[in-house]
Amino acid sequence: MSTNELIDAYVTDVALRLPRRQRNDVACELRALLDEELAARAQAQGQAVDATTAMALLQSFGHPDEVAARYLPTWTVIEPAQGRAFLRLAVIGLAVIWIGGLVDAFERSPGSLLAAIVHWWGHVVLPSPWWPGVLVIGFALSAWSRRRWPSSTPWTPRSAEPTAGRRVALAFGVLGIIAGLGILAEPRIVLDVIWGGRAAPSAYQALTYTERFRATFAPAIFVLLSLNIPLLVATIAKVRRTPTLRALDIGHGVVTSAVIAWAVIDGPVMMTPESDAVARAGMLLGAAVGFVALALERWRRVTPAPTSHGAGGMP
Repeated sequence: MSTNELIDAYVTDVALRLPRRQRNDVACELRALLDEELAARAQAQGQAVDATTAMALLQSFGHPDEVAARYLPTWTVIEPAQGRAFLRLAVIGLAVIWIGGLVDAFERSPGSLLAAIVHWWGHVVLPSPWWPGVLVIGFALSAWSRRRWPSSTPWTPRSAEPTAGRRVALAFGVLGIIAGLGILAEPRIVLDVIWGGRAAPSAYQALTYTERFRATFAPAIFVLLSLNIPLLVATIAKVRRTPTLRALDIGHGVVTSAVIAWAVIDGPVMMTPESDAVARAGMLLGAAVGFVALALERWRRVTPAPTSHGAGGMP
């Protein structure tokens, strides 16, 4: 085959691997590029263009599949910028599913550890990939919509100061903590509020702490949760969070979640098995959410490194 025939065959093989609307443009561009490269190679070797030189060039240029891939538009299910968000949501979702399923498995088989684990593995862990599958579909639709309808809204920075709406939400949060502390101090107050003190004795027993929990963990948890109130009030008042205050906030969250988890592991919290199972499951979920929130806060923090003057950075 002549030089032109070799190049034409190569360009045709590449073009046939592309969508029809791209073939002519790519073939024209690729043909011009190969002619230019072949002429430069022949000149560098000090010899005339021939079929041997053309074949060497085409073989070094790559297989037609590889060359065609360079012209194909990339389409990803999950955009690279969203990869970390996908992984974060997948891990958090699976953790919630697995922890919740584990608590449920122990409630179903309170007397057999092996039976609980078998139930948890077969009915929770193995089917749990449905959650990453849902995320893949959601992220794929989000990526397609962004490519189909690019956003025309300009980027605006988020203010670090709490807005009026956020202050109202934080104020309700303070009230919620105060109410929660009242219930934590005496859970049976709920029965008095709802039924006016006329609830059944079994209901009062169900909402009674064990003596061990009341004497050990309950006061510690009460004090730790109370410390959230000044932290929220400081945020409402727009007090600047210094690095020291932020470190204290994180340390407080770690200690609170750890103490709650320790209380769950230590033993019964409520007098009856049914209420104890519900209470410990809720406490365990709260501790897990606290640890996840702290991990996310730590992971999302950005601390710019100081610019190196020796590396040509701006002063």
